[in-house]
Amino acid sequence: MAGTYARATEALVVGGGPAGYMAAIRLGQLGKKVLLVEADQLGGECLNRGCIPSKALIHAAGLFEHVRVEGPEVGVLVEGTVRFDLAAAQRWKAAIVAKERQGVAALLRSAQVTVLPGRVRFTGPRSAELTAPDGGRERIDFAAAVIAVGAVPTSLKGFEPDGRKVLTAYDVLDLSELPRSVVVLGGGVSGCELGEYLASAGAEVTLVELLPQLLPGIDPELAAELTRRLEERKVVPRAGTRALALDRSGDGVRLTVEKDGTRSEIVADRLFVTIGKRPATDDLGLDDAGVRRDPTTGFVPVDDRQQTSAPGIFAAGDCCRPPMLAHKAYREGVVAAEAIAGLPTRYAFQAMPWVVFTEPEVASVGLTAADAERAGLRPREARFPYAALGRAHAAHATDGWVKLVGDDATGRLLGLHGVGSQVGELVGEVGLAIEMGATVRDLAQTIHPHPTFSELLQEVALLWLGEPMHVARRPTRPS
Repeated sequence: MAGTYARATEALVVGGGPAGYMAAIRLGQLGKKVLLVEADQLGGECLNRGCIPSKALIHAAGLFEHVRVEGPEVGVLVEGTVRFDLAAAQRWKAAIVAKERQGVAALLRSAQVTVLPGRVRFTGPRSAELTAPDGGRERIDFAAAVIAVGAVPTSLKGFEPDGRKVLTAYDVLDLSELPRSVVVLGGGVSGCELGEYLASAGAEVTLVELLPQLLPGIDPELAAELTRRLEERKVVPRAGTRALALDRSGDGVRLTVEKDGTRSEIVADRLFVTIGKRPATDDLGLDDAGVRRDPTTGFVPVDDRQQTSAPGIFAAGDCCRPPMLAHKAYREGVVAAEAIAGLPTRYAFQAMPWVVFTEPEVASVGLTAADAERAGLRPREARFPYAALGRAHAAHATDGWVKLVGDDATGRLLGLHGVGSQVGELVGEVGLAIEMGATVRDLAQTIHPHPTFSELLQEVALLWLGEPMHVARRPTRPS
C-alpha cells in the first residue's frame, strides 16, 4: 500500500463528469491552480454510460431499421439479408467513447488542470482525503471546492439488477448478445430510448410504467404521440401498470404486474430496470465539511452561484438539483468556477431545453400552455405538422408536429414542444429567442433556409399569428 501524502490546491473539483470537468476547465482558464479527482472515468456517466454511448447505439440500430423497413420504398435495395451486428456496433460505440474521453483529458491538460484517480472524502471545511486506486492516501488542503459527483441508478427491492437476467442501463449499453425479448421496467427517458434501441435491433420489447403515461411529467400530447409511434415499431407500452413481483428462477424472467386491479404475467429473456437516479452524495464526509444535504432526496442545496451551506464549497450537476441533464450541469459547473474566481455570475435561465432521443425525437423548451396559465399569462397554441413541410417529405419523415406557445396579450414567445425527426435540433434556437425576450413575430420574420426542418419554427410562428403560408387552415382565436 502506498504511503500518506499531502498537497494543497486553490480549487478541488470532486468528479470529472460534465459539471466537474467544465468547472475545472473554467477555473484553469481563470488562472486557478486546480486539482480534479475522478473515481472512475473522465466524462462521467454522460460520456461513458449515458448520452454518448446510448446515442451511438440508437443511431446504429436506427440505420438498420431504416434500411430494412424504409429502404425499399425510397429505392434502397439490399441483396440478401440485412443483419444488425451487435459486436461491430459495440466496437464502434467504444471507439467513440474513448475518443471523446481523450478529448476531455486534452482539454483539462490545456487548462493546466491536475487530474488524479481516486475517491474523495471531506475531513473539514478546507480539507479532504483522497484514497487512490492502490489504497494510498493523500490529504488535500483547498481554498475552494466543487462537488460534482453526479448520480447513480435507483434500485427497487425485489428487482435488484444482477448483470445477467436483470439489467441496468449500463448493462444494456454493453450487451454482447441481443436478447430475444426484454421487459423494460420504467417508461422514462432511459426506458423509452434504450427500449426502442433494443426493439430496432430486433428484440421484442415491453415497456412497463407505473404512472398513467410514458415519459411522466411531460406534455401528455407529446407522450401520447410517442406511445403511438412506439406501438407502430412493435414496442408494447403498458402505462399505469405496477410491477408486483419478479421470478428469475428459470431461463429468463417472469414479471407479475397489475393494472386496474387485474394481475398478469410478462415473460421475457431479460428485465431492464430503469426507474430513475439519486444523487451520489453518500460517504463524502459532507457533515465534516459543513455542507448540508437534503435528508430525503440526497441533493446538496445551492444558491444561484452554486454555493452550498459551507462558504467556499460549491456543488454542480446531478448532485445538487434537478433536472438531471448534462447541459444543465455544464452551465452549473461554469457558474461555480466563475463564482470561485469572484466574477459576477449566476445560474439563471428562462428556458431549459430537453430532448428524448427516440425515433421520432421528443423535445421541449419553455412553458407549456398549462405552465403559462399557472403563471397568470394568456397562452395560445398553434400546431404545425411535419406533413406540411417539404424537407420532411424528402426525408421520408412526415410523422409528427411542433406546437408553439405564445402569450396572446403581448405576443411574447413562451415555448415550443414537438415530436418528430430532428426536433431536438430546433429547441436551441427557440431557447435563445425566449432568453432574448423575442415575440412570436420575431420568429416568424426570421428567414430560415429552405428546405430544412428549421422551417417548422417559422411556419408554426406564422400559423400562430394567423398568417399561415403552407397550411390552409387558420388558428382559432379567442373571442
